[in-house]
Amino acid sequence: MKKILFVARREFLATVMTKGFLIGLLFLPAMLALGFTIAPRLMRQQTRAVEGIVAVADPTGMVTGRLRAALDPAVVAARRGAEMEANLPPVVRDAGLAGATAQQVRERTRAEAPRFSFVNVPDAAAARQWLLGGSPTDARFAAIIVQPNAVRGDPAYGSYSVFVAPRLDPRVEGGLYDGMREALIDARAADAGIARDRMNAVMTVGRPRAVEVTPSGDRDADQTFAQALPFIFIALMFFGVMVGGQGLMTSTIEEKSSRVVEVLLSAVSPIELMAGKILGQLAVSGATLALYLALGAVVLSSLTMLGLIQPILVVYVVVFFVVTYITLGALMAAIGAAVNEMREAQSLMTPITLMIMIPWLFAAPIARNPSSTFATVISFLPPINTFAMLIRVTSSAPPPAWQVWLTVALSIAGALAALWFAAKVFKVGLLMFGKPPDLKTLVRWVRMA
Repeated sequence: MKKILFVARREFLATVMTKGFLIGLLFLPAMLALGFTIAPRLMRQQTRAVEGIVAVADPTGMVTGRLRAALDPAVVAARRGAEMEANLPPVVRDAGLAGATAQQVRERTRAEAPRFSFVNVPDAAAARQWLLGGSPTDARFAAIIVQPNAVRGDPAYGSYSVFVAPRLDPRVEGGLYDGMREALIDARAADAGIARDRMNAVMTVGRPRAVEVTPSGDRDADQTFAQALPFIFIALMFFGVMVGGQGLMTSTIEEKSSRVVEVLLSAVSPIELMAGKILGQLAVSGATLALYLALGAVVLSSLTMLGLIQPILVVYVVVFFVVTYITLGALMAAIGAAVNEMREAQSLMTPITLMIMIPWLFAAPIARNPSSTFATVISFLPPINTFAMLIRVTSSAPPPAWQVWLTVALSIAGALAALWFAAKVFKVGLLMFGKPPDLKTLVRWVRMA
C-alpha cells in the first residue's frame, strides 16, 4: 500500500504542478468571468440607427396614423422597457436591478430603433410599383397593404400584407410587425368603443412567483435553474472524469514510450503502478471537481439560490464521480499500457467515448420523464448508469432511494470488473512494443495474464 500511495503522490504532483494543468484548470472560470465582463460592454455599444420610408395602403383610414405613433422611437423604447421589466427573472428583481435594467433597454432601444417616414399609396399594385421605383439613395424599406376588414371585422378581422426591399435590415421588419400589431389593436379598440387602457388591463394577467413548499419552510422555486440542474451536474462529472482519464492515459503512454516505465517496474509491481496512477489522477480530477463545485456554490450563494441545491445531491455527485472515474480511468490506463503513442490510442478510445456520449444523447428524454421504463433500465447499466441516475436524482421526480443505491452497487461491481480487466492488460501490455493491439488481442492478453 505504501508503494501505491507513493506512486499516487508522484502522479498527482507531476500533473498539478505543470503550467498546462493550472492554465487548463483556470481557463473555464477565466472565460466565464471575461464573458460576464465583456459581453455587457459589447451589448451596450450602440449600433447605427437606420432611416427609411414605408408606403402604406390603408383603405380603413384608421391605421396609418396609429402606425406612425407606434413606431416612434420613444414609444418603442417605452414598450420594450416595460416588456423587459415584466419578464425579468426573480433574482434580478430581488437584487433591485429591475428598474436599472429596464432603463438600459429603453435607452438602447431609443438610440437604435429605426426611423420611419410614411407615404400613402392607393392599393397593392401601386405599393409594389413604389417599392420597385426607388433609387440607390432612396431608402424604401417596405410597403404595407391593410385589408379592408382589418379594423372592422365582419364576421372576422382581416390582416395585412407586407412587401419588403431586398436585404432588408431584420430590425426594420421586426419593428414593422410590432408596430402593425399595436396599430391594429388600437384601431379595433377605438372602432369598438373600448378604451385601450381598459383593454390592456383586461388582457394583462400577472404571473405569480412559484413557491416551493418544503418541510423546512417555503421558498421561491426557480424552474429555469431546476431544468438546467441535471445537465450542469452531468457536465461537471463528465469534465472531471475526462480530465483525469485523459491525463492517466497520456502519462502512461509517455512513460512507456520513453522507457521510464522499465525503471518504475524495478521498484513497484505493474498492479501497484496502475493502482497508484489511478489514485493520483483521481485526486487530480477530484481537485478539479471540488474547485468547480466551490465556484458554483459561491455563485449560487451570491444569487441567494444556494438553498435550491440539496446536500444529498452533492453526495451523489461525489459517489458517482468516484466509481465512474475508477471504471473509465482503469480502461484508459489499460489503453495507455497497450499502445506506444497517442495516435494508436484513438481507435481504442472510440468505444469509450461513444459509451460516455450515450447519456448526453438521452439526457433530455430522461430528464423529461425520469420515471419511464427506459430511464429506469439505463440507470442500471454500468458504466453509463451513473450519468443516467444523476439526471434522475436532479430531476423534478427523483427515484426512490433504493434505486439510487442499487445503481451505486452495480457501479462498484462494474468498477471492480474494469479494474480486473485493466490489470490483466496493464500487466501484459506495459512492456509490449510493436504493432498496436486490437480488441481481440486485448482479450487474448487477459486470458494469458
